[in-house]
This record gives sequence, structure tokens and C-alpha cells, in this order.
Amino acid sequence: MLALTGCAGYRLGPTNGETAGAHSVQINPFVNRTLEPRLSDYLISSLRKNLQQDGTYRLNTHDEGDILLSGVITSYNRSELSFQPNDIITVQDYEIRMTAQVIARERSTGKIIFDRPVTGRTTLRAGNDLTSAERQAIPLMTDDLAKKATALLADGTW
Repeated sequence: MLALTGCAGYRLGPTNGETAGAHSVQINPFVNRTLEPRLSDYLISSLRKNLQQDGTYRLNTHDEGDILLSGVITSYNRSELSFQPNDIITVQDYEIRMTAQVIARERSTGKIIFDRPVTGRTTLRAGNDLTSAERQAIPLMTDDLAKKATALLADGTW
């Protein structure tokens, strides 16, 4: 009896009340208004992966999605988090942060489901090669942003 009551709040399937896979999402390329190259490619890949893992919507790549997901990458920043213990000039850890204006629109009516900024972030250890460390951290940052955008779409918090 106690084991069954622990799962009383759990809900199987989508949390927005719709049938899983009943609607599809088409992800259009995001416009990159930053100086950092290829952010759009990383973000689209992360969005596709997260939408497939969530399972609320089918991913559609042939211009037939019920919902069109697009947007503009508006900012990309790297800021210092911590410094070397014996050297207050040398950075040890950075936070990278990216913001995108994400727009979800119904294909049939053109109605905007949501249009809001979404931010993804991650930390990285500078080490000897900051460029390589940042290149490895960018997919983590875009995955964080994609999880938040997928939650907005799937949970209907718009």
C-alpha cells in the first residue's frame, strides 16, 4: 500500500494532456547574430535530440510539421567564475552562456504558441587550451538551452 501511494503523483506520457506523437515539430534554422560560428548547428542538433527523447512530439524534417520552431541566437558570453589560487589574474573556470529568442508557431493557423528568450549555460575549466575547452563545452550549453525550450513546448507553460 505504501509503495503505491508513493507513485500517486506520477503521470505516464506527456504532461500537457495530449497523446504522445499526435503532433509533429519542424525545426527551422536559427539565425546566429553573434560572432561565435556554428552555434546554430549545435543548437538545432540539441533541439532535435531533446525533442526525440521527450517523445511528446514527433520530429518532422520534410516541411510538414504541425508546429514550426525557429528563432534567433541573440547573445553568446563567456565570463570568469574563478581564478588560480596563487594568481588573481589567471582564470581557472569560465561560464559560457547563450540566449536565443525561440518562436513556436502553428503551421495551419500561423498562431504563435510562444515567443520568448531562452538561455543555456555551462561551466568550463580553462586549462592550457581555452579554445579546445570551449569547443567541447558548447554542445553542453546548447543542450541546456534545448532542454529548456523542449520543456516550454512539451509542458505548455506558455
